[in-house]
Amino acid sequence: MPEFDVPFSNFGETLALVTAVTWAFAVILFKKSGESVHPLTLNLFKNLLAFILFIPTVYIFGNELFRPVPSNEYWLLIISGIIGIGIGDTLFLKSLNLLGAGLQSIVSCMYSPSIITLSFVWLGESMSALQIIGAVMIISAVLTAVSRKGKGNISRKNLIWGISLGIISHAASAVGIVMIKTLLERSPLLWVTEIRLFGGIVALLIVFFLHPDRRNILKSIHSRRSWGYTISGSFMGAYLAMVLWLAGMKYTQASIAAALNQTSNVFVFIFAWLLLRETINAQRVIGIILAISGVLLVTFA
Repeated sequence: MPEFDVPFSNFGETLALVTAVTWAFAVILFKKSGESVHPLTLNLFKNLLAFILFIPTVYIFGNELFRPVPSNEYWLLIISGIIGIGIGDTLFLKSLNLLGAGLQSIVSCMYSPSIITLSFVWLGESMSALQIIGAVMIISAVLTAVSRKGKGNISRKNLIWGISLGIISHAASAVGIVMIKTLLERSPLLWVTEIRLFGGIVALLIVFFLHPDRRNILKSIHSRRSWGYTISGSFMGAYLAMVLWLAGMKYTQASIAAALNQTSNVFVFIFAWLLLRETINAQRVIGIILAISGVLLVTFA
């Protein structure tokens, strides 16, 4: 990233917190857009917009779009994008439609234990007792939130499908990250993001080409009442949040930035209640507290 004088103390921490708020608001916009736009179409649009915007950003931040690295590294990133962005994000958006933003914010906490578990199985990293406790807390949080009193007016069918798709989406996102972890550690983040976006876009285009109902799916983007939500959500969620996240990581300790980034689920929970008028009750409050506490244990134990 370009160097400049930090305008005030705790600048990095502020950026990390702004990242969490930005992503949370983007999730609310995705929920509103998803009321009329198909998840496949919304995912393709947000990725295309981010891909276009990241091209000049890569150069502005002093990176290269085509780095002189072995072709297998490009293929690894493309496959990672197919799994994490093409599949994972589409399932996330579908789960968001079924569960609502508030409940999805609790299910989203499954991402951290997915990363830890895959790192343990795939990379041979160790798991501490506190991390295991944290994972159990997150699972307990989800069970608490989806209890008979906690689920609100969501039908049993949508609840089961929404949670299942949500868990699979975060598992896919975790696979997409863990499989490139060693490459990620030695590569510019913006370049990695751009190549992964390309992989996700290619996968989605193939799905559209093969889908028998592709015309109707694509037509969903034409809904005028959703255009504002679709464009602003895509800009904030797929592009702006990523740039802010990168800046926050640069100007403060990674552990502090990560902790502040995790508050995004709390902000989603609050925004869902304030802006979408979604159900908030004791079970969901307990669920989000348990989930965030578990995430912090999993991340920093």
